[in-house]
Amino acid sequence: MRIMTVPCLKDNYAYLIAAGDACAVVDPSEPAPVMAALRRENMKLTHILNTHHHGDHTGGNLALKQAFGAEVVGPAHDGGRIPGLDTGVREDTGWRFAGLDVQVLEVPAHTRGAITFVIAGNAFTGDTLFVMGCGRLFEGDAAMMAASLAKLAGLPDETKIWCGHEYAAGNGRFALTLEPGNAALQARMRNLRTPSVPSTMAEEKATNPFLRTGSAEIRRTLGMETADDVSVFAEIRRRKDVF
Repeated sequence: MRIMTVPCLKDNYAYLIAAGDACAVVDPSEPAPVMAALRRENMKLTHILNTHHHGDHTGGNLALKQAFGAEVVGPAHDGGRIPGLDTGVREDTGWRFAGLDVQVLEVPAHTRGAITFVIAGNAFTGDTLFVMGCGRLFEGDAAMMAASLAKLAGLPDETKIWCGHEYAAGNGRFALTLEPGNAALQARMRNLRTPSVPSTMAEEKATNPFLRTGSAEIRRTLGMETADDVSVFAEIRRRKDVF
């Protein structure tokens, strides 16, 4: 299996996944860059995978489906908002792509139907988990997002994280305001490159403040040493929203 990053719009990422005769694109916000990548790689699109319904992740669906006859796969719980949806998937159904078992994780909060596709050790997290960050709570609350991130954090440490946007630099600067003594975070920021994907789950658990609500330093910074994890998460998210 081969994965190719396709920059779209201002800071979006779509991804081409090639395996055998199959080729999928994850979260195509616009058709033109995807079509250019397909021509460059001499590949025919067979599937379109959507992690959630937002237009900057589904904007290319219909044009690509019309051009290639590709099957659109997305969250069953949000089928009415996924353009051109053919196959709705859930956590309990999973999916198969090019003979590979695909784990589907339901991770609501950014949107109520958000999912992550996990294929051969690669997690396509959309706008739920970013490099050193997480998505805004548009259709859920802090407890819901904390639970969704905990589910993702349960993946093996070596899992590669392919997220929906290039937000790493800003996310990392924010993380340093909360945990300036984190040596792993300091090193990551010194060595940060664009594109920042893929990350790994181990890197995120070491540097992403939204996965580190138990950090004593973060809790001291917030003045929340004895607060519960969801309250700490909510305060981190509040501060990031205005950072």
